[in-house]
Amino acid sequence: MKTDTESHLRMTQRRREGHEKKQASATLEKGLLIVNTGNGKGKSTAAFGMAVRMLGHDERVGIVQFIKGALHTSERDFLGANAKCDFVTMGDGYTWNTQNREADMATARKGWEQAVAMIRSGDYRMVILDELNTVLKYEYLPLDEVLGVLTARAPMQHIVVTGRHAPDALIEAADLVTEMRLVKHPYREQGVKAQRGVEF
Repeated sequence: MKTDTESHLRMTQRRREGHEKKQASATLEKGLLIVNTGNGKGKSTAAFGMAVRMLGHDERVGIVQFIKGALHTSERDFLGANAKCDFVTMGDGYTWNTQNREADMATARKGWEQAVAMIRSGDYRMVILDELNTVLKYEYLPLDEVLGVLTARAPMQHIVVTGRHAPDALIEAADLVTEMRLVKHPYREQGVKAQRGVEF
């Protein structure tokens, strides 16, 4: 099918005009509360991509990784080696491995204390709280306490929260929410194990 050149030109002109109008009206600059949630893959990966972008702007990044502390990840090695990125891992692995609620709550509390220190220090342009949604789902930390800290952050500080099952109150408080939807996964459909450079 041949493309109608005039029709295509009209369409692209309308798109450009609409884009320019939106850009002209978007004058506010502020720190964002960003939530990556859903059952699909890529929540943490997207957050770490923003960390790389922020570091590329020579801004300081703080990362607290809940739950995954017992697991080796290359992103921890890579980002943690950057002088402008402080990468802290807290956790003994997934909850089905630890099977100890009290210990998981104590570990979550330690991680949260690290996160609060980063957020309140004023030293970080972005703070990533990886798998905090999972911590909140299992009620290892009080949601009201967490929301109080996140919403009281410095005006230009970005906070990124990842993990499945983001609480409704967090979604309501957030400026940007992305839900990753699972369509296909090689582990589920094909029995393909987690692979280097893709999952870790």
